[in-house]
Amino acid sequence: MSQSLLAFDFGTQNIGAAYGQTVTATATELPTIKARDGVPNWDDFAKLLKEWQPDKVLVGLPLNMDDTESELSRRARKFGNRLHGRFGVAVEMVDERLSTFAAKEEAAERGHKGNYGQAPIDSIAARLILESWFQQQV
Repeated sequence: MSQSLLAFDFGTQNIGAAYGQTVTATATELPTIKARDGVPNWDDFAKLLKEWQPDKVLVGLPLNMDDTESELSRRARKFGNRLHGRFGVAVEMVDERLSTFAAKEEAAERGHKGNYGQAPIDSIAARLILESWFQQQV
């Protein structure tokens, strides 16, 4: 059974986004969504959800290396709960440890020289979250 998914890498200034589907288990980066202290313009999410019509939304959960939660973890959970509450979409939290580190490495390989404000780090991280979810489904 084919599923389409959106994945988000929650951040207080930017929220990375990616789209994927289970038929080919591939993911594509989408434009980053701006946020103010973790609060996005919810209309941006309404447009994304309408355009892509995902069966499920994944939200990266930034756990500490010792499996404990941080303030950012709690805020990411709150973001996921708000997505579900506002739009009625199924939301799954996904362990995203080291996704930002891996995204920065990938951006550097693409030629970014450390000016990550201009690189799509958050959306690369969202794509990596989605790809790791696909790998866990096997």
